[in-house]
Amino acid sequence: MDVILFLIFATIAVVAAVNVVVQSHPISSAISLIGVMGSLAVLYLLLGAEFIAAAQVIVYAGAVMVLFLFVIMLLNAGTETRQSKSETAHLLGVPALLVFALLLAYFIRSQPDSGVHFGGFTGGSAQAVGRALFTTYLLPFEVTSVLILIAIVGAIVLARKEI
Repeated sequence: MDVILFLIFATIAVVAAVNVVVQSHPISSAISLIGVMGSLAVLYLLLGAEFIAAAQVIVYAGAVMVLFLFVIMLLNAGTETRQSKSETAHLLGVPALLVFALLLAYFIRSQPDSGVHFGGFTGGSAQAVGRALFTTYLLPFEVTSVLILIAIVGAIVLARKEI
C-alpha cells in the first residue's frame, strides 16, 4: 500500500512540477506549485516525518505561496506572451535531456540497493529537527535569519512613501 501511495503522489508531484514550468499564466503556475508542495508533504508522511510534513504544509504551501500570490497580484502580471522558439534550444536541448536521463539512470543503477522502509525515518520529529538546527546547522540557520532580516528591512525601505 505504501508503494502505491508513493507512486501516486510522486507522479502528482512530477506532473505538477512540469505544469509549473509549462503554464503561461502566473496564477496557474503558483497553484501547480501548491500541488507540488502538498504531494511532497504526503511523501514526508509516508517516510514517517510528520513534523517535516506539517512544516511543509504550513510554511511552504501556506505562507510562502500566499506571499507569491500577493506579489503576482501586486505586479498585475498577465499571461506570458509566446515568443519564437530558438533553433539552438531545439538542437541542444533534446540531446542534453537524453544525456542527463542516461547519466541519471546510470547513477541510480550503480547505487547499492539499500531499500526504503516506509515509516522507518526517525529524524523528522520536532525534537530531532530542533536539535539539528541548533547544533549541527546553527551557523547556516543564523545566516538565513540575518538574510531574512535584511530582506524585511529592504522591503520596508522600498515600500516607504516619501513625505
